[in-house]
Amino acid sequence: MIRHLVLFKLNDGVERDEPRVQAGAAAFKALGDVIPELTFWECAWNITDRPIAYDFAINSAVEDTDALKRYIEHPDHQAAAAQWREFATWVIADYEF
Repeated sequence: MIRHLVLFKLNDGVERDEPRVQAGAAAFKALGDVIPELTFWECAWNITDRPIAYDFAINSAVEDTDALKRYIEHPDHQAAAAQWREFATWVIADYEF
């Protein structure tokens, strides 16, 4: 199994209640129901206000590297990521467990 973690940081001046940000969050939340490679899926807004904290997180799992590749290339994932590119940066970690 591979754990796929993503942490998003909103760009300066961007607020989480903006319609485009809310649409981006909704697009990622929907992926758990539409991408069959995902064996585990959760995403949510950060609840703390520490300066080093990121704003939004995805915690997911897939069976193997082939499934991870299919997930990343899935059109719905690509569309959701494209929305976030407009207003955030992110870091990713993929590891086997």
